[in-house]
Amino acid sequence: MKKRKVCVVVYSRANYGRIKSFMQAVKESKVLELQVIIGASALLSRFGEVINVIKKDGFKPNAVIYSIVEGENPVTMAKSAGLATVELATHLENLKPDVVLTVADRYETISTAIAASYMNIVVAHTQGGEVSGSIDENVRHAITKLSHIHFPATKRAKEFLLKMGEQKSSVFLTGCPSFDIINKKNLKITNQILEKYKGVGANLDCTKPYVVCLQHPVTTEFGSGLSQINETLFAVKKVSIDKNFNVIWLWPNIDAGSDDISKGIRKFREKFNPKNIHFYRNFSPEDYLSLIFNSKCLIGNSSSGIRECSYLGIPVVNIGSRQENRERSNNVIDVGYDRSEIEQALLKQLRKKSKYKPVKLYGDGSAGKKMVKILEKINLSNKKKLNYIK
Repeated sequence: MKKRKVCVVVYSRANYGRIKSFMQAVKESKVLELQVIIGASALLSRFGEVINVIKKDGFKPNAVIYSIVEGENPVTMAKSAGLATVELATHLENLKPDVVLTVADRYETISTAIAASYMNIVVAHTQGGEVSGSIDENVRHAITKLSHIHFPATKRAKEFLLKMGEQKSSVFLTGCPSFDIINKKNLKITNQILEKYKGVGANLDCTKPYVVCLQHPVTTEFGSGLSQINETLFAVKKVSIDKNFNVIWLWPNIDAGSDDISKGIRKFREKFNPKNIHFYRNFSPEDYLSLIFNSKCLIGNSSSGIRECSYLGIPVVNIGSRQENRERSNNVIDVGYDRSEIEQALLKQLRKKSKYKPVKLYGDGSAGKKMVKILEKINLSNKKKLNYIK
């Protein structure tokens, strides 16, 4: 029996974490064959060379795509998406997959959907139907209209996909695969884990209280990143000194405006040389989960604060508009780009004596296998029509 070829495009640490369990389930399937394309920031040293993590986990890339145009501004972002589309078309022609799986809502993701759909390859999409701020909102819904199979993470997302005209027979509520690896992982954090990722800054002891900071640029607010990150930096500095806790700070992603965020972090580090903050490029998906699970709070605008932290019950201070209108649990306090607001929210979260009650809003830890079972049996078709056309 000829296996169905399922191609997964991995472009970042977060992307890999949200699809790793699916990749493993495909690899174990007797009906499906896994193909892996790795590109974008997953190849770059300054973002932690995630490709090495992927290879270590036993996934051999079928192709590698260098598509990032330097500059981290709207022009280079658009050019990077275009270059990725061109390169993906070549590799998809060579690999000839039956299905291409694309994840969530970043600009690399729309390149995958464009290339595959124009080549009459069935496109499967995870995390469609969700709502958030920034350009991700536009990209996510555009990918939905280019996709043929949908794996939403929440009930509301499924309902939104149907309202967008997607056929009920193509929409499957599976949850998000990122939670699958939580069930399989001992979430203990050790100093050896921190030492493994090197980074720069003070030597920290993870047995002492710490918070995690992760703030990305907001593409639709390009030019404001420096002032935005400064508000966060100075708020965290003040509260961490007053309350005597450590800070683990992760570098931003590669979106337009990343240079401004990075500049703010570098200037802050050089000026103050903080004795309680260490800066890291990246962590593997499992180690990142261990990191946030053992923290007192996650601060910034990462979707992991809304998604994974709800499942883990971790307090979150969510800053700005990047996660606007995204479904969330009561573990999140939303604030603006204002150091006083950030300070007060952080103090409130630190006063909690225990974690929040875990909520399975985005999945129950079985998404990867559910997706594979569907792809093993579903009739693959690249034909689409709106569900209100009879």
